[in-house]
Amino acid sequence: MSTTTIKEIKTKLALITTNDDPFIEEIAKDERKGVQLLLKAWKNKREKELLLHEKFLALTSYEQDLRRKGYRYIAGIDEVGRGPLAGPVVTAAVILPADFYLPGIDDSKKLSEQKREEYFAIIQKEAIAIGIGMLDAKEIDRINIYEATKQAMLMAIEELPAKPDYLLIDAMKLVTQIPSTSIIKGDSKSVSIAAASIIAKVTRDHLMKELDKEFSAYGFGKNMGYGTKEHIEALKKEGITKYHRKSFSPVKEMALSSNNG
Repeated sequence: MSTTTIKEIKTKLALITTNDDPFIEEIAKDERKGVQLLLKAWKNKREKELLLHEKFLALTSYEQDLRRKGYRYIAGIDEVGRGPLAGPVVTAAVILPADFYLPGIDDSKKLSEQKREEYFAIIQKEAIAIGIGMLDAKEIDRINIYEATKQAMLMAIEELPAKPDYLLIDAMKLVTQIPSTSIIKGDSKSVSIAAASIIAKVTRDHLMKELDKEFSAYGFGKNMGYGTKEHIEALKKEGITKYHRKSFSPVKEMALSSNNG
């Protein structure tokens, strides 16, 4: 083994994906510190990969059960943007193929922006169908955020180019002829809902970053419309835009104050 260089060992290790490969046993006997560090790093990486694989399989349990019952086009549905002071509520409906595999996928809130963007591109490429629903601040003020979220979810389902035969919905209950299951914290329990949460989140983030170009004082590109200190200060100084929700505090009070003034 000592005739094999550490660089050669590193190259070979990169190609090994099973713990019982004879080469693993072979280099375990190599006493060189560099070799043992490589082996330790490989084992740590392999352990993380196995954990991600197991977690991914757990995320597919709802989909697997439904496919055993004969359902084929299972749409996961999620929303983002119920809490912000500005911007639309955005929903997504996503139908994934049965062989979809993306270890590491999770509720979009648990992922870094870089990971969300990476997974967004993969889902866009591999999904059978994606539908987006969106209601602006004016509609949210007119019918309330709960009803707006439901309408946007129904809109996302209608926008799907392939008709789903089953719906997995994050938390909400929808009135629809398509059979469905509402799952509390579904974006961390169903791969389809997790995919929808990523599509909805990245879509909305992109939109808020575009709004930031026009209304830079509010920090939309960073706070995505949520009520950060910077955002509240800008509201006091610059006033309310057409993208703000006038039924949400403190925008509501500011709107009333300006009307009375």
